[in-house]
Amino acid sequence: MIDTIKVAIRASTQEHLEIEDIQEGIVILKDGGACLVIAVSSINFDLLSEAEQEATIFAYAALINSLNFPIQIVVRSQQKDISSYLSLLKETAEKKSSKLFKSQIQKYHDFVRETVQKNNVLDKKFYLVIPMSPLEIGATKVLAASMNVKKRKLPFTKDYILEQAKINLHPRRDHLLRQLARLGIRGHQLESKDLIKLFFEIYNSAHQGQQTVDTSQYQVPLVQSTIVPPASTPPQTAPDANEVKAVPEPSPEASPPAPNPAQAAPQPEPLKPAQPQSQTGLSGSVFGQIDNLVSQSTNEND
Repeated sequence: MIDTIKVAIRASTQEHLEIEDIQEGIVILKDGGACLVIAVSSINFDLLSEAEQEATIFAYAALINSLNFPIQIVVRSQQKDISSYLSLLKETAEKKSSKLFKSQIQKYHDFVRETVQKNNVLDKKFYLVIPMSPLEIGATKVLAASMNVKKRKLPFTKDYILEQAKINLHPRRDHLLRQLARLGIRGHQLESKDLIKLFFEIYNSAHQGQQTVDTSQYQVPLVQSTIVPPASTPPQTAPDANEVKAVPEPSPEASPPAPNPAQAAPQPEPLKPAQPQSQTGLSGSVFGQIDNLVSQSTNEND
């Protein structure tokens, strides 16, 4: 009983999830399988004409009959998240200098928030999941790994699973997107950041407006050094005493002109006697000026 309690305390939430990792838009599962998710748009079937409805039905039947692999259709309904829109309105109101504009934006902000909360506005999103079974890349290792209950680990490396997932899932994705285009439905594969946001919202439906980051930022240290190392300068070697440099002899063509005796050399200016100072430095010059002012005032009084 004590061992069971210890195991329960040491267990984490991640151990109960089937997701091992998300790389390059592909979800790697713990049993060795993988899958990718395609987000698709929707069409209003009731607004179509009778001929358009029949064409849509036949195109959908052709899509189902053309599949030779399993897919999952997921329809997700959740309350409309307008937290980002409300924050945008708040920032716009703060930038306005006019009180009238601020009051009008604040009233619109409150109106949108109350409307969504009271009427319970829902947002529907549609997804297609294309799975890859781990048995497609190796049944022997998958069965051996499933037998080992104590050490649950991937039957293959992540790089190998990711490579095999690209080979198996990308052609299926392209085929499905071509069939969806015949229905007039747009679709695109979710990237890693979109998948992280989707799974976060599924497991944390109460937290709206939560911002997520890319998986690469989880492995980066929180504090990074911004000091740039100085550029390395080549070492300067001392001149060798035994080294003799050849001095070129001046050629007669490049000899300097002879001095002209008519031009007198500039005479140096006579040196001025230094002024006596009572103190040294800056304070000495200040005291000297004060003494001169005092002597001038005494001469005028005499």
